[in-house]
Amino acid sequence: MKITKPRLALIGGILCISIFPILVKLRLAPGLISAFYRMFFAVILLLPYVLLSKNFKMPTLRFTLLAALCGVLFSSDVAVWNIAIQDSSATQASLLTNLSPLWVGIGSFFFLNTKPATNFWIGTAVSLFGMITLVGFGFFMELNFDQAFLFAVLSGILYSIYLLVSKNVLSHVDVLSFMTISLLASSIYLGILCYSLDQPFTGFSDMGWFVLVLQAVICQLCAWLSISYATQHMRATRVSLSLLSQAVITSILAWLFLEEQITLQMVFGGIILLFGIRITFYDKTISLKKVFSK
Repeated sequence: MKITKPRLALIGGILCISIFPILVKLRLAPGLISAFYRMFFAVILLLPYVLLSKNFKMPTLRFTLLAALCGVLFSSDVAVWNIAIQDSSATQASLLTNLSPLWVGIGSFFFLNTKPATNFWIGTAVSLFGMITLVGFGFFMELNFDQAFLFAVLSGILYSIYLLVSKNVLSHVDVLSFMTISLLASSIYLGILCYSLDQPFTGFSDMGWFVLVLQAVICQLCAWLSISYATQHMRATRVSLSLLSQAVITSILAWLFLEEQITLQMVFGGIILLFGIRITFYDKTISLKKVFSK
């Protein structure tokens, strides 16, 4: 598999976003206000750069509104995922959120001209099996269908819609301009939502503020500038499925920093998951008929 710039950007973005569940599990700020500051600090850092460097290019009204819609979709995804992580386990929330490739594939089939290839559906099935193996079949069968469960599922659906819409926008708008508009819309939307729900905007510890800034710089700016660039040059289905590898990296980080246990089953599941992702990058179409006829 040839390592191209979009693929390198995708790998870098995945590494950056993998620390996010670890930071959220520290519970140094409420989930909703954490999502707001992630967007707000990111746009505060990005806006002066794009204006001074003259890298911001105002798109047409249609794509400006679509970029703003992407901001609302993505910030809603982050907000409900934060709540799902804090109200349940990071494992359950990550499993359900990472069902997004399935929604992206279905959405691409019905709404995009580029239909998912056979390799995508095979890779999706293998990767989802790996994800279930990673967290345990018993755990998957005993999921608690409460608010946290619904929020985690909603997070995956919102994220899949975001990917599909952003793929369309990024074919007409450059990454920096897209991110600027998207983050502005995210900050305004979440700011109004937090204010209306009486969320605390202050009163956090020094470590809490540091984590909020870290989320903005690493998990938002570095991660999503890279992933947006990858989305611009790659199929949305392939990008969404590749993001499943975040669960494997997050498990390793949780073992290193939160002393969470990694079992042989988790290792085996992670290998299956990554193998499923590799299938989607295989250039030649896999024929199931030929496989089973041998």
